[in-house]
Amino acid sequence: MKQHDAEPAIPGPVIAWIGGQFFQPHMETLGFRTRLIPLTKPSALAWEDIMAACGEAPDVVVYADRSLPPPLLGVERYPCLTAFYCIDAHIHAWYPLYAAAFDLCAVSLRDELPRFETEMGTERVLWLPPFAEDRYQPRVAAKDFDLLFVGTVDPETTPIRHVFLQRLADILPGLTVRRGDFGELMPRARVVLNIAERGDLNFRVFEALACGSCLLTPRIANGQSLLFSEGEQFAAYAPDDAADCARTANELLADSTRREALARAGHALVDAADRPRHRAEAFAALLRQGLEDKLCALRLAQGPGDARNASLRRRLRLLFLHWAEACGDPLLAGRYLTQARASA
Repeated sequence: MKQHDAEPAIPGPVIAWIGGQFFQPHMETLGFRTRLIPLTKPSALAWEDIMAACGEAPDVVVYADRSLPPPLLGVERYPCLTAFYCIDAHIHAWYPLYAAAFDLCAVSLRDELPRFETEMGTERVLWLPPFAEDRYQPRVAAKDFDLLFVGTVDPETTPIRHVFLQRLADILPGLTVRRGDFGELMPRARVVLNIAERGDLNFRVFEALACGSCLLTPRIANGQSLLFSEGEQFAAYAPDDAADCARTANELLADSTRREALARAGHALVDAADRPRHRAEAFAALLRQGLEDKLCALRLAQGPGDARNASLRRRLRLLFLHWAEACGDPLLAGRYLTQARASA
């Protein structure tokens, strides 16, 4: 019997992945071909810039949040599927408006979803919580810190955190504050402290648990109680309550059995559900659905005369006029002004 050669595999969609890397490498294992365009400073990229950086026209453009001024120009006219992976919506009030120029949006903070859904509709917005990179793992280390906070503490950039840690240090001498590699420092702590300065469910929660650390974190919303259970995977304190934080920390420090049980359970849960591969799978499913539903073609078919499209363009014009004035970079300001005129 004559044997037939296997048909060549159809190449997967090309993604121009712009900004933070996050789980981008895992998208490759899910059939996408990614072209990473990192942003190290404020930029204003047009469609032609993206094609030049990729060496071809991508099937999808993804902006992975870098907490910068708007980095992409004319997104509402891109001839491919577009998606915004949004992390810092609690910091930037203009994010939902900017997201509305994209076909899809994945939002890290659950409580921010209504603002995006108002602009885009529920079917185009996905809750995509933080996660812990695979490099964060338990390791054997001497426990030379009682209560450890790892991160930037600055009275100018993190004032709430700065004041809280000062108050906590006054009543808990065992507190240590360090900057450095989380994966190296956290396993050395009996208890790892987290602070949610703006009530955000931050990456530090997932990273501490992934390191196999006993985590003490504030009781907040944004989906924390949907992903974890207080008293099972972590211990909690009342937000901005240094006395409650100190009391709970002392209880944990006095009970090694409880600390170890929390640490084991927290690591097991994060390892099973909150790694980059899990977020990549959810994001890949969102993009595939967008491609299947031909969201790009639907967006382009609306045309400039469509009432919703005209309203969006007017509001985007104001956004770019604002950044033309606020960015402090003449070259960038010029590009924003050009974009504002194009949105008129």
